[in-house]
Amino acid sequence: MTPADTGASTVVDAASAASDSLASSDSRMAPGGPGYRRMSFALFLTGVATFALLYSTQALLPLISGDLGVTASDASWTVAAATGGLAVFVLPMSALSERFGRRTVMTASLAVAVTVGLLVPFAPSLPALVALRAVQGAALAGLPASATAYLAEEVRPRALVTAIGLFVAGNSVGGMSGRIITGWVAQEWGWRVAVGVIGLVAVACAVAFRLLLPAPTHFTPGSLRPRVLVRTVRDHLAHPLLRRLYAIGALFMTVFGGVYTVIGYRLAQAPFSLPQGLIGSIFLVYLVGTVSASTAGRLVGRLGRRGALYLGAGTTAAGLLLSLAPSLPLVLLGLVLITAGFFAGHAVASSAVGKTAQHGRAQASALYQSAYYVGSSAGSTVGAVAFHSGGWAGTVGVGVLAVLGVVVITVSGSLAARRQVGDAPVQALGLSR
Repeated sequence: MTPADTGASTVVDAASAASDSLASSDSRMAPGGPGYRRMSFALFLTGVATFALLYSTQALLPLISGDLGVTASDASWTVAAATGGLAVFVLPMSALSERFGRRTVMTASLAVAVTVGLLVPFAPSLPALVALRAVQGAALAGLPASATAYLAEEVRPRALVTAIGLFVAGNSVGGMSGRIITGWVAQEWGWRVAVGVIGLVAVACAVAFRLLLPAPTHFTPGSLRPRVLVRTVRDHLAHPLLRRLYAIGALFMTVFGGVYTVIGYRLAQAPFSLPQGLIGSIFLVYLVGTVSASTAGRLVGRLGRRGALYLGAGTTAAGLLLSLAPSLPLVLLGLVLITAGFFAGHAVASSAVGKTAQHGRAQASALYQSAYYVGSSAGSTVGAVAFHSGGWAGTVGVGVLAVLGVVVITVSGSLAARRQVGDAPVQALGLSR
């Protein structure tokens, strides 16, 4: 029977026309459209500033320890305080963004964070430094969830993964610069000058962000009532798709946190025995994450979201196994694959949160960020314990288990969706195909 006999051609043409009509009437930003490039660059710079400030002391712990006369474990609180402050305050800050607007909260958060960043070099003691870093982390909590919610509201759905991928790419650049730049500057002028330089870089990013980011046009103010916030959070945690995405983000970060906490010990030992300067330079691998995160949208377009998640998990697992080799080039290649897989998976999962949540998007994104940083803390702690008990193979084992968790969750979501819709196309996790 021909298409004309069945009416199939007419249905397809009508559906295509309806889709084109909806796209043309959608006033949200899209690639090539007004404001999209400015918005993308503004949020890229926000990602740079966030991770540069958040991890600015990580490469400087030995110098901080020597200057302030404290142990290494005490000095490590300068990192833990910042990430802990972010994890604790990300949900309250997301509530403020629901009431006062995404751009307003992001601007205020950056202003406070960079101001504190300029005070950090003058901290007279470790307690003062830790307190400043905790305040800085709490301020930075207003950025990731608000940025994701802004994109979910202001960018067309088909461009959302790409837009969030660029924001995540900024995270990777900031994470790299917050470690490498400080290391080289501190080598010449000390840790105080190094964190001061990062503070100035963040000031430049903050000013450019405020000048470039278009005013939101699709934001509707919500309520600050605690009862409303609790109900919104409860709704998100009760949503099976969102729960799976939160778990996927946490598991990917478990791998990444464990690997980059322990890799310095691995490379300092035989058969590599690398000097500290070269070990610090491995963070240049973050540039791979910049590329993989920014191309996540194209991966989803070709493979579907489920396929992109599987690819990210498979790439990460391959990198973990490759890093077991007693060969420096193979270890570095393993780190490249781990980094590429992690950032791709993170970009896909975080963008799916914005698409899945139908209300309280900032809270939905905040819960993802909380899970993400819980995964980072868990990976760092468990990965280090595994390394001390079983060497690098122990850390790799923890990472492989986390990757398997990602695969199991994705498969279970697909099966659950099939049970709900029968033979209809699978939409598990909000992840088509």
